[in-house]
Amino acid sequence: MELFTTQRLIVRELDFDDEESLFAVYSDPEAMRWVDDGQPIPRGDCTRWIEVTRRNYATRGYGMSAVVLAESGEVVGYCGLVHPGGQEEAEVKYAFLRAHWGAGLATETVTAMIEWGRERFGLRRVIATLSPENLASKRVLEKSGLASIEVRRDEDGSEVLVMAWEASTGA
Repeated sequence: MELFTTQRLIVRELDFDDEESLFAVYSDPEAMRWVDDGQPIPRGDCTRWIEVTRRNYATRGYGMSAVVLAESGEVVGYCGLVHPGGQEEAEVKYAFLRAHWGAGLATETVTAMIEWGRERFGLRRVIATLSPENLASKRVLEKSGLASIEVRRDEDGSEVLVMAWEASTGA
């Protein structure tokens, strides 16, 4: 099901037909070096991840979504609003095929995803967490209206930059 469109993209719900493209994005070691433990996900985890995402749609109305080039129909990445570990605040997450980095697709998607969450679900605050060293992602998030609010320690002792968008000050 289509969630929203942007100038170049269609953002839609994730389904089981996305398993191959999901694996293409999340099996790339370079793309995954900033995600969770920095390791690519095994193919077998893709089906489980789609199942969890489908449950998120059923309970919250949102979750990770496929990002599709409108012109070609190619799935180029994934973006969504999630609640890792059951946290209260919605968190925006995204990853794209490396071939599409630097084209502004992440900024276009994240900006629209936050606006969609505000309009459709009344979200007043959305956070993002990232490594302070991930400067490209920090730029994407800043362009999307998020501001740095704190650096904290993760469970493994690594530093995590927390950024936030708030409806009263956001785009």
